[in-house]
Amino acid sequence: MDDSLREAIFRGVEREPLARTLGMELVELAEGFSAVEMTYVPETMDNLFGRAHGGAIFSLIDEAFETVCQTCGGVTVALNVNVTYVASPESGARLRAEAREISSTKRTASYDIRVSDREGRLVATCQALAYRTGKPLPFL
Repeated sequence: MDDSLREAIFRGVEREPLARTLGMELVELAEGFSAVEMTYVPETMDNLFGRAHGGAIFSLIDEAFETVCQTCGGVTVALNVNVTYVASPESGARLRAEAREISSTKRTASYDIRVSDREGRLVATCQALAYRTGKPLPFL
């Protein structure tokens, strides 16, 4: 992955409204790999049971998925995302989603995504499938 693509993806995440709202930060990016972090803030991310809302955890997964997909240099979109929630994070936990490409063809790619806290406690796992449109990235 060339430096201009890498920098463009980092800038895109910094400007992205949802990422900003949830305090997500792209911390690592390489071809076929992405790591995104956010702090679990109960006041804005709890569900009605007082635990982490699945949508907040899914958003972190989706941000890692979105960024790893674009490392191929073309517009890539989600086809299927299957999430398994393993544990609810503790209040204030720093969560990290790591996305790894596990296979790819000209048109599709599969990813393994895992969310853990700083102690290495697994919060969620995900298997995701993406479609490579063949279109150039509009933000380059």
